[in-house]
Amino acid sequence: MKISVLTVCRNSAATIRHTLDSFYAQEHEDKELVVVDGASTDGTLSIVRTYANGRLRIISEPDRGMYDALNKGLALCRGEAIGVLNSDDAFHDPSALGRISVALSAADIVHGHLDFVDNHESKRVLRRWRAKPRPRNGFRSGWMPAHPTFYVRRDVAERVGSFDLTLKVASDYDWMLRAVELYGFRVATVDHILVDMMLGGASTRSLRSHFHHNLEALHSRRRWLGSGHIDYALVAKPMRKLGQFFCVCDASAAKQGRNRVR
Repeated sequence: MKISVLTVCRNSAATIRHTLDSFYAQEHEDKELVVVDGASTDGTLSIVRTYANGRLRIISEPDRGMYDALNKGLALCRGEAIGVLNSDDAFHDPSALGRISVALSAADIVHGHLDFVDNHESKRVLRRWRAKPRPRNGFRSGWMPAHPTFYVRRDVAERVGSFDLTLKVASDYDWMLRAVELYGFRVATVDHILVDMMLGGASTRSLRSHFHHNLEALHSRRRWLGSGHIDYALVAKPMRKLGQFFCVCDASAAKQGRNRVR
């Protein structure tokens, strides 16, 4: 299965080498990387071009933001499966795409675990997103997959269509909601950490960003799922994320316990 990995960037010179290196380290051979650069001015494009080969495709031009760039990238992807790797994120280890390919042999959509890290040198984990199978009420229950681990077959991408440019920070949430909830596609969970994600993205950089993301996510549920002006997921979704911090504490306590035993 050929997998297209889509990376959009603008002025990402400080981080994009980690993204590119993690892609080329993937043991899964049938892959391509599509980089959509938003006319960077800091040398990002020069860095990307040093990796140029048959598995890398690049366009660079002004855009109307991240979701506009993602729409351009979707139109360029040639793979049988498609996913997004942000320009400040990296695959957790070389097995990630291979695991995704295996899971997609029996499903239309897959997602997996994700670690939030402070940087890609220390890899110090700040939050642990552990993927759960879709519950009965799906997005209505506050459940959602981690977008950087979300890979779909090409027919899913074609059915779902474009990212909604009227949403500023939650269009990825809206896209996943449509993919999972509207068409009856098969969804599978990969029980493995697939991506290391740096904090500081459009929806995670501040409490204000989280607030706007939750409001836009509510708008999406109202539009597609018929939710009310206030719904259960408005509270349950952020509460689910609180548990990600406790995962870090539990892992640290377990590590200290092992060290004491030694």
